[in-house]
Amino acid sequence: MIDYSQFPRKNILCVDMKSFYASVSAVTMGLNPLTCYLAVVGNTDRQGSVVLAASPALKKDFGIKTGSRLFEIPEDPRIHIVNPQMKLFIRVSTEITKLFYRFVPEKCVHTYSIDESFLDAGKEDPEEMAKAIQSSMWREFGLMCTVGIGDNMLLSKLALDLESKKTKSGIARWRYEDVPNKLWKVHPLSKMWGIGGRMERNLNRMGISTVGQLAKFPLELLEKKFGIMGNQLYYHAHGIDLSEIGAPLMQGQISFGKSQILLRDYTRREEIKAVLLEICEEVARRARTHNKVGRTISLGIGYSKDELGGGFHRAKTIDLPTNITMDIYRCCLMLFNKFYSDKTVRSISVTLSNIEDDVNQQLSLFEVDNEKRRKLGFVMDGIRSKYGSNAILRAVSYTPAGTAIHRAGLTGGHKS
Repeated sequence: MIDYSQFPRKNILCVDMKSFYASVSAVTMGLNPLTCYLAVVGNTDRQGSVVLAASPALKKDFGIKTGSRLFEIPEDPRIHIVNPQMKLFIRVSTEITKLFYRFVPEKCVHTYSIDESFLDAGKEDPEEMAKAIQSSMWREFGLMCTVGIGDNMLLSKLALDLESKKTKSGIARWRYEDVPNKLWKVHPLSKMWGIGGRMERNLNRMGISTVGQLAKFPLELLEKKFGIMGNQLYYHAHGIDLSEIGAPLMQGQISFGKSQILLRDYTRREEIKAVLLEICEEVARRARTHNKVGRTISLGIGYSKDELGGGFHRAKTIDLPTNITMDIYRCCLMLFNKFYSDKTVRSISVTLSNIEDDVNQQLSLFEVDNEKRRKLGFVMDGIRSKYGSNAILRAVSYTPAGTAIHRAGLTGGHKS
């Protein structure tokens, strides 16, 4: 049994803006975000474009939700279909964060995403604070929010995802004492924050299908199977999380990555490789911008709905750290050729991790042109910084498979 008296007990709020993109768009158009039918899509000019957000009424009455496609939205005059206004969304998100500072010190706020934040209420009554935040949010922004409250960040997030969004008040609180009754009955496992589809399948094969079964599984066996992740799974299943709001990132946690949902299904290997090269270029640029290099390169490939989803995520650690586009691309290409099973691809992600400073890198006798390619990367970065991201592109970007030219006019991956 876990002795919860040995663990910190705090008052953590996890605040989530309800259908943020759709709600902000609705308010801007003078519509009621709770009753209007509105969808924010990546690009209204492309029928295959993804729905980024749907208003609550559109979800309820038409079944349109995040991840749906534009062509799935019925032709109904009551439905508003709009492009994302990313600059507006970012500005509103920033103003909402400032609102949180009126309730708690700045150091007690952790912005988890554009529409979700954690707050440490300290010794204040967390439920009263949650109600006050909801009231201020509606009065000042015309937006609704739901709030999960927990003894730690994990429990507040679970309270948000698994209960508060279903309650009339939009507020739910989970304490350590609630874990057996509220958390352990959760299934499938992918409903538990931090457990993805692949991990769920691995656990299912071990006879674990509920969080309760995970909590009662021997810790040593989980650690033997999954390493440090097994330790985290075990303690998370008991509702234990030692994360601190405002705690600095530990060295090595930083990474540079880019993921992209493709505008259409890609079936030909050469087309997929073209987009993969563009993504590697962007990942390398981000690393160079921060004067960092990395040793571990991860590739994720997501298959389309026609393939019943799925995909793979694999990583490789190289001997010499790099921020050179073609080094990253060659590694991704090796992973792609090894694990790709000729299915229809709809998403690609690349991550560079195991990061260190880009100084005093050892020169390999067998890679004498590395320094030239490294300098070339910085030159290309400088040109793009001065003249725009599409001022200089690789030849693949001008092929039908390329996406860089289209994405050059976007903010955060979407129209500004």
